Parts: sequence; structure tokens; C-alpha cells
Amino acid sequence: MPIEQAQAIAASRESDLCAQLAAQAGDWAGPVTLEIGCGHGHFMAAYAAAHRAERCLAIDIMRDRLERAQRKTDRAGLTNVVFLRAEARMLVENLPENLRLDRIFVLFPDPWPKRRHHKNRLMQAGFLSALAQHCAPDARLFFRTDHAPYFAAAAALLGSHPDWRCVDEPWPFEQPTVFQTRAPAFQSCVAALRHPA
Repeated sequence: MPIEQAQAIAASRESDLCAQLAAQAGDWAGPVTLEIGCGHGHFMAAYAAAHRAERCLAIDIMRDRLERAQRKTDRAGLTNVVFLRAEARMLVENLPENLRLDRIFVLFPDPWPKRRHHKNRLMQAGFLSALAQHCAPDARLFFRTDHAPYFAAAAALLGSHPDWRCVDEPWPFEQPTVFQTRAPAFQSCVAALRHPA
């Protein structure tokens, strides 16, 4: 694909994302729970049903996954969750100023196992810094993976990051994702802001 075409697609997606976020502007007044990479919505549908007073936002890049996730919440009559098609970095760059994240779930992201692909991993220093700018003071980041090297790298990054620190706290809500049910084992990490504003 020519670079100009790729840039046009990215610009169109960013414009669509901003319009969708603006359309929901009234819903971002309180703290928001975010799931990055929601897949078919198993986790977020269950979480939103158990936390009906919370405003929830879930993103994925695959349209069919989002459609299935939306059907789950529609069948359950849930009105406290919004599903958007977005890449995580683009979302964070375009979050409304008044939106504050309280809980962020990153569950079984692509581990990009080959060393030359590590640059594509979501858990990168720059992304974590940008994410921290949109967090409530008591925000928590919940990371889970079945890829041991990715977990080690992410835990080390969170432990040394200027905005985040690992904390010894329980996982707040259990609802297995599709990837979790397939995983023979997995590891979890909870992180808090190092210097809450």
C-alpha cells in the first residue's frame, strides 16, 4: 500500500474516532474504565454488568469483534459501555481533556514475540507516559498476558517508568477472555501512578 494511501486511511480513522468521542462528550464527566483490545467483549460486557454505575469504554481495531461485543451488551440491556474502533495510541492521543481514566485493562495483547517486532508492543514507555496524562490520581492499570517474556518486559518497564509503579493489589474483577481460556498459564500485574496529581 502506498504511504499516501496509508496516511489517508489513518487520518480518516482519526477523524471518525474524534467524532465518536465528541458525540459521547456528556458521558465522560466521571472516571472511566477502559479496556484496550476488547475482542468480542466477553470481559467488558461482564464488567459493565457488574459495575453499572461506572462509565466504560472498550476499543478494538477489528470491526466484526466490536459488532459482536455490541450485541452482547445490547442483549444485556447495558447502557454504561461504549465500543469504539480505535488503535490504542490513537485513542490516547485524542481523548477529550475532561475524560479521566480510573481503571485500564490490557488483557492478552499481541506479544509480538520476535525481537525485531518488539517495537510494535503496546506496553512502551511513550504510550505509558501518554496514558498517565489522562488518568485520575488513583487510577490503576491492569496488565495480563500468557507470554512470559512480554510479562517480564512489561513488569520491568512499569517498575522503572517515571509515571507508573507496580503495586501489590488484588485483581479487581475476573471474567476470562477467549485468550485466557486458551492459555495454559498467565501472569498479571497491577500498576498505579507513581506521582498522582
